[in-house]
Amino acid sequence: MKKAEQITFEIDGQTCYAWPGQSILDAARDNGIYIPSLCHVEGLKPAGSCRICNVKVNGRNITACTAPVSEGMIVENDTTKLNELRKTIIEVLFVSGNHFCPACEKSGNCELQALAYKYQMMAPRFPYEFPDKGVEARSPLLFHDRNRCILCKRCVRGIRKDGKAVFAYSGRGGENLHIEMDLELAAQLSDEEAQAAMDICPVGAIIKKEQGYQTPIGARKYDQVPIGSDLIKSEEQDF
Repeated sequence: MKKAEQITFEIDGQTCYAWPGQSILDAARDNGIYIPSLCHVEGLKPAGSCRICNVKVNGRNITACTAPVSEGMIVENDTTKLNELRKTIIEVLFVSGNHFCPACEKSGNCELQALAYKYQMMAPRFPYEFPDKGVEARSPLLFHDRNRCILCKRCVRGIRKDGKAVFAYSGRGGENLHIEMDLELAAQLSDEEAQAAMDICPVGAIIKKEQGYQTPIGARKYDQVPIGSDLIKSEEQDF
């Protein structure tokens, strides 16, 4: 039931309610509507970096994680064009990194992989880049594979030790931009904090050491249910 201070808006013809200042993405989830995203983490400042949460408002595409809801706003989310755009972005992310799902510890828990299944990506339409950005294995608890990184900024925004960021951007734009792990801070992480670093990464770029395949493939999160199925209403694919 709507509370007096809430805003009314629409997503794909469904009447929804939001709190003033709430993002379209968070408001959609509160109303049981799934908008896909790879860079968004509840409670962290939105980055708008993955672009997969693009929706259409007033005839133009905007990122749902950064755009606030306004009274009477009409949002298009589950459309053929938007879903095809999301699928294209997913394909680009796959070819821009070394995402070999059968050999990855994150397989079955990987959000990029889950979205590829959701949007029925069979094989990317673009040539593979097979980057060589290096790996960092000197941390006692974490293995950091920059070749799998999608630059979502989750680890940069969310993993801190004594108020300091464990991960940070390094290099300038384009091929030189990558994430670096602060080895001194990483060495101070507890087992729980190292696990949080692995969990916050939507792909297999950050892996906690010495826990390989504790949950067998087939029994992992997205092996059991499709991504977004935890919401009351999920998008139906229409392309």
